Amino acid sequence: MGFSQALSGLNAAASQLDVVGNNIANSQTVGFKGSSVQFADVYTGAKVGQGVRVSGVLQDFSNGTLESTGRNLDLGINGAGFFRFLQGEQIVYSRNGQLTLTKEGYLENAQGARLTGFPAGVGTGGQPQVLQVPAGGMNASATTGVDATFNLDAESDIITDAFDPADDDTYSYANTATVYDSLGVQHTMTLYFVKTGENEWAVHSAVDGTVDAANTGELRFNSNGTLDEANSTFPDYSFAMNNGADDVTFGINFDGTTQFGQEFDLGSLDQNGYTAGSLVGVTVDDDGNIIGNYANEQSQVLGTLALANFRNPEGLQPAGDNAWVETGTSGQPLLGLAGTGMFGNVESQALEVSNVDLTSELVDLIIAQRNYQANTQTIKVQDEVLQNAVNLR
Repeated sequence: MGFSQALSGLNAAASQLDVVGNNIANSQTVGFKGSSVQFADVYTGAKVGQGVRVSGVLQDFSNGTLESTGRNLDLGINGAGFFRFLQGEQIVYSRNGQLTLTKEGYLENAQGARLTGFPAGVGTGGQPQVLQVPAGGMNASATTGVDATFNLDAESDIITDAFDPADDDTYSYANTATVYDSLGVQHTMTLYFVKTGENEWAVHSAVDGTVDAANTGELRFNSNGTLDEANSTFPDYSFAMNNGADDVTFGINFDGTTQFGQEFDLGSLDQNGYTAGSLVGVTVDDDGNIIGNYANEQSQVLGTLALANFRNPEGLQPAGDNAWVETGTSGQPLLGLAGTGMFGNVESQALEVSNVDLTSELVDLIIAQRNYQANTQTIKVQDEVLQNAVNLR
């Protein structure tokens, strides 16, 4: 009798129920990828088949939806690729980017697996390493350059008296800003503009009231009010410090400065120095750069996370805890950076939800249930036929 076909059908339907049930159970699991059962018929040379078998369970690695969380260390991949983690002594791959910063500075998931990538300054060659955010703060940096844009009043009078910062009749306009020495101490920089001739201006600089008498800038303007850079002089100003810091020496770039018949105006003024600052937070940009933010309002790249991909992602072996491991079927991992080649961008403050379509899974659940019931009916009918055959007299 054909009990074997029905039994194989029951086993296959039970496997389908297991897979569908697992999909439904993980419909809210971050980074989860749903699976489906593949069936194959069984023949042993006879015209009548011997039933069905499960030929494989196929994982669906299509992207899930990215949902905003507002948390800096929640990461999602918008496109292809996997995060690469070191879990114990094993490398695992995941689409779940729920991370925390440990007291040692490691970026870990809930299972203690540590994110890997390329530390700052090392480059992207070789194998990725476990990323660790340094606990120390950012050192102070002395001002070495100033970018400034002004409009100088073309209707100002020409001044012939010797420049004296204490006498405002000896200069046309002054503006102050902050610069920093090598210890991160703030100092007040003052720029004095003196109109010395038609379309010609002298620029004196002082720090904390001390003027650099050895260096004076010269700005020359074209007849249309634009800066004549070729005939202007941008010297380096230098000032001795009395607090143990190095001399403060900086150049000033006046590109974009104009001379029009309107009031003096500061367009922009930026300098590149800053005081020391402690680490106050960590963020990740679209390229996977891990950026440290400091109390001095500065930031710097601390490392870059690595993404991995595979020629055959369906060949990856699920390892639990939202992770997979490579197999001979998946092929070796192809490593790269977010936003390059085959790799998607990294989205901060977002997580990839499960790609399980709950409505579709519920429909599949009904179908699997019907399939299971139909196979039990086959066994029942086979049993009745057998009983009738045994009762023949």
